[in-house]
Amino acid sequence: MSRLPLFFLVAAAACLVAGVTLGIGMGIAHDFQLAPVHAHTNLVGWTSLSLMGLVHRTYPELCLNRTAALAQFGMSTASALAFPFGIYLAVVHGQPALAIAAGLVWMAGAVLFLVRLVLLAIGRAPRRLPLMQPAE
Repeated sequence: MSRLPLFFLVAAAACLVAGVTLGIGMGIAHDFQLAPVHAHTNLVGWTSLSLMGLVHRTYPELCLNRTAALAQFGMSTASALAFPFGIYLAVVHGQPALAIAAGLVWMAGAVLFLVRLVLLAIGRAPRRLPLMQPAE
């Protein structure tokens, strides 16, 4: 079985730790200016990447097309990390370019994920092999 689902979960857990750390820091400082960064780190990073990893674990045939699987992983994880940093730059420095670019890359990864799931659902993607062969 591919280790790609685990890589999604590792990236998600890293986002979880970053989001929790930021949230605790904001709470200690009583400064919630970066609440959108915290929210996007948790939602896009922890939640979405976790769900993508679990879906890949549930449907391992999604990992059979390595090019599409790695493209989705690359777009999703890179943008999940860059998007909150881009929001930080937009909020603190008034520079939204990275947030916009990362948001568009995130959307492309999400669309690729949707297309791959639809192809699997309508039977265009490789089907799951049975876990056990029937006894002869």
